[in-house]
Amino acid sequence: MKRLYLGNEAVARGLYEAGCRVASSYPGTPSTEITEFASKYDEIYCEWAPNEKVATETAAGAAIAGARSFCAMKHVGLNVAADPLFTASYTGVNAGMLIAVADDPGMHSSQNEQDSRHYALASKTMMLEPSDSAECLYFTKKAYELSEKFDTPVILRLTTRVSHSRSLAEESERVDNGLLPYEKNPQKYVMMPAMAIKRHVVVEDRILKQTAWNEKEAFDEGINKMEINGGDIGVITSGICYQYAKEALGDKVSYLKLGCVYPLPVNVIKEFASKFKTVYVIEELDDYIESHCKKIGVNVLGKDVFTLQGEYFQSLVKKVVLGEENKYLKADIEVPARPPVLCAGCPHRGLFYALKKLGVTVSGDIGCYTLGALAPLTAIDTCICMGASVSSLHGRNKADPSNASKSVAVIGDSTFIHSGVTGLINVAYNKSNTVTIILDNSITGMTGHQQNPTTGLTIKGDPTTAVNLEKLAEAVGIHNVRVVDPYDLIETEKAIKEELTTDGPSLIISRRPCALLKYVKHNPPLEVAFDKCRSCKMCMKIGCPAISMKDGKAFIDFTQCVGCGVCKQLCKFDAIRNQ
Repeated sequence: MKRLYLGNEAVARGLYEAGCRVASSYPGTPSTEITEFASKYDEIYCEWAPNEKVATETAAGAAIAGARSFCAMKHVGLNVAADPLFTASYTGVNAGMLIAVADDPGMHSSQNEQDSRHYALASKTMMLEPSDSAECLYFTKKAYELSEKFDTPVILRLTTRVSHSRSLAEESERVDNGLLPYEKNPQKYVMMPAMAIKRHVVVEDRILKQTAWNEKEAFDEGINKMEINGGDIGVITSGICYQYAKEALGDKVSYLKLGCVYPLPVNVIKEFASKFKTVYVIEELDDYIESHCKKIGVNVLGKDVFTLQGEYFQSLVKKVVLGEENKYLKADIEVPARPPVLCAGCPHRGLFYALKKLGVTVSGDIGCYTLGALAPLTAIDTCICMGASVSSLHGRNKADPSNASKSVAVIGDSTFIHSGVTGLINVAYNKSNTVTIILDNSITGMTGHQQNPTTGLTIKGDPTTAVNLEKLAEAVGIHNVRVVDPYDLIETEKAIKEELTTDGPSLIISRRPCALLKYVKHNPPLEVAFDKCRSCKMCMKIGCPAISMKDGKAFIDFTQCVGCGVCKQLCKFDAIRNQ
């Protein structure tokens, strides 16, 4: 049966049909939905891991034990998982192991544009790249066969448009071969130098066999394909760029679509290129395929005519290759810009207002709270990567001890568990005079309300042990710990002031659940007494989307307001009241 599948949903269906038994991931847009959809299949054990490294190690352990396994992450998550990835390439697997990584060209929800194909090359790990939902499902199943055939993890590379687009995919029944027998083999699985150096020989031999497979069998098995349409232009491409090229160029050019992007074939590319006067390589982000072509002596046009930045689109491809402009239908209206903003009632708003009022330098982190860097709050000074807020502030304070009395680090509860706790251990161990604030909103917010080890619930919503942040901080050596409610501006500001003047490391937990959680009960919406409003716009300084100016007076949209009361505390004229 065929049905419309989201790309990520199709990968999850492929996991089910391939007999995957264990899936461990850390949520990261645009990969998150794969594991969420997979968790709906009772035959697959699914979990949220504290971070991508743990998830990859969990999948590797399950595969060695004989169960087909899986882990998913976004591109920057692969940085975190790189350590086990590189070594798992040496050890190989027992049952199949699949790693899905979703790149984000255009940075729709990311801090960089990273091309994960380089990780396949660097770690010498086979990589497949689907272009639509049908291929997401098929390539997922095929990846397990290849993983077991070549005794290697396999990476499935997605991009935002593949992950979050819908197209038809055909369902099949689940095939589960059960647990493969595990045999003790230290020479294969214990990567100490004497064993690892021999495994490197195995890896290089494996690459030769995979390359030979990619020259022929990959076409026979529907992973690669060649479309000869005549004319003097050839296009070498992969993934979503194949869809862009097909829509833009149609049958005016011929195509070599590479579904396996590591290791890349040689003879097939040479043969294809020899048929045409001009050959384009169409690929988003880096010149990965283009560099391979030039390395093997094939002259192609790539990044000299296409950009290294952002997503491609059909009109761009058409203009570059055919020199033709697309005609667009345009509406004679101006759509107002909708910049991202903290939600109405967001518990982080009060904390950021207090930090801005105090004029402190804020070392920020990855999460929805990163929006605190935007106007009018403009409360965050730096943001590097997951967990960096705590570590970078420690470095800043060690470089300039006078900075400690006027700087804090902010980090979400999920991000703290992911990689912030090690920074806090460093702070305690090296006696850093550092104030860390955990923004505990009781959920992993930015990626769509996933559970994490602090929430007390598993991916399926079952009760489990919850990390006690206060006790954890005490255990690692932070003895000055306090909890505040960010809706209480006076209490929050007082706590920050006091901790900035305290010697030694301290931790403030700003605790209130995300306003969008279904179980959170809100107060009635507030309203403005127009006769009392002096149009001072103090209430506008917190950037709440429920507050605007109407006819020169403050106005609160009752459909958005959750009655948090933060704006009420700012009004000196008692103009904001309960309805």
